[in-house]
Amino acid sequence: MGIKTTFAGMLLTASLVASGAIAQDKSTNWVAEKTNWSVFVEDNPTECWSVSTPEETVNSRGGRVVAVTRSQILLMVSYRPSQGAKGQVAFTGGYPFATGSTVNVDISGNEFEMFTEGEWAWTASPSDDAKMVTAMKRGASAVVSAVSGRGTATKDTFSLSGFTAAVEDAEKRCGE
Repeated sequence: MGIKTTFAGMLLTASLVASGAIAQDKSTNWVAEKTNWSVFVEDNPTECWSVSTPEETVNSRGGRVVAVTRSQILLMVSYRPSQGAKGQVAFTGGYPFATGSTVNVDISGNEFEMFTEGEWAWTASPSDDAKMVTAMKRGASAVVSAVSGRGTATKDTFSLSGFTAAVEDAEKRCGE
C-alpha cells in the first residue's frame, strides 16, 4: 500500500504536466505494485506509467549536506499511444532545476543525460528512452543527480527492484 498511497493523489497531474496537458483531477487508477514500482492507468486518453520514489535522497550546498524542502520526487516511464509515446522516461526532482542544466542518471555504471524544463527532465530522444529503459531493466539502482535553481545539488537513489515487471505491465496495458 505504500507506493500506492504515496502516488494516488498526484500522478495524473504529474503525467499530464509532463506531457504538456493540465489536469484538474488526480489519479486513483493504481493497478499494480511490483516491489518498489507502481503501475497506473488512465483512460480518455489512455495513458499507462510505471513510477517509483527514491530510497535515498542527499541534498548538498558547497559540499555540505543540507536540509531542504522538496515536493514529490519521481522517476517514471510512460506510454501514451495517442501521442506516440512509447517508454518515455521522465524525472521530477521536486523543485525547479537550474536554468539550462541537465540531469545525470547513473544506472549501475551506465551514464545518461536528461534535459530539464521547470521541475521536469527528459531524455533527448525516443532512442535514448529505449537505451535507458534497457539499462534500468538490467540494473540494480538508478542514481539521479541534478542542481536546483537555488544551487542545491541533489542525489536521489532509486531501487530498480520490480522495474522490469512494472514497465512491462504498463506497456502491455497500453496495448504496446
